Amino acid sequence: MNLSVKDAAQLLTVSEKTIYRWIKKDILPAYKVHESYRFNRAELLEWATSRRRGVAADAFSEPESHSEPLPTLYSAIEAGGVVYRVEGRSRNEVLVDAVDHLRLPDEVDRDYLAKVLITREQLAPTAIGEGVAIPHPRSPGLLNVLQAKVTLCFLENSVDFQALDGQDVNILLIIIAPNLRVHLHLLSRLSFVLQDSNFRKILSETASREQIFTGLMSAESRINVKHKNSASTTNTESCGD
Repeated sequence: MNLSVKDAAQLLTVSEKTIYRWIKKDILPAYKVHESYRFNRAELLEWATSRRRGVAADAFSEPESHSEPLPTLYSAIEAGGVVYRVEGRSRNEVLVDAVDHLRLPDEVDRDYLAKVLITREQLAPTAIGEGVAIPHPRSPGLLNVLQAKVTLCFLENSVDFQALDGQDVNILLIIIAPNLRVHLHLLSRLSFVLQDSNFRKILSETASREQIFTGLMSAESRINVKHKNSASTTNTESCGD
């Protein structure tokens, strides 16, 4: 709970008035601490992603002097891989089969991970609409993995993940991150590229790995352009003050 109303507004690229309206309607995860509203960064990002709302392109940027460079989404999916025809007739069956296909160190207990993902879905569904879900452990870093991985899974059968739009899910993007910072970064990037109509079309057509990575590279490059434009605008405004 480290964000103020002003911080939340900047993260979600809306006005503070809108934040208060969402709080009043009880649709935004918020906490009242000493008469002030506070927000959890991870919960806000997941809330925005599940409702297909954009977030600030530089929301999770940190000085390199304080942390290791963050991975690209391209490198994370390259490490996690693309899996076709994941089997299962229910959400739980699909998650169990998907976990069996994940590229994980030998010491990772896959049965335990499957239970963690299932429990996460029971607490709060990760379906974001239009047939896509983003399963992940509720506590990033739980598995003590060193490399961030996002595994793209195409399901053999569409299944109910309790999506807000009512559509069954046929695509999973499973995030396994070494820590919360990397998890939020990848989730943020996913929220951007999944708004790219060309990339979504590639996913909906269950395209080849080559087509997927070509489309992903193009979609992710637009994030960097937005970030540069945002920084340029900020510098220009500063010079004009």
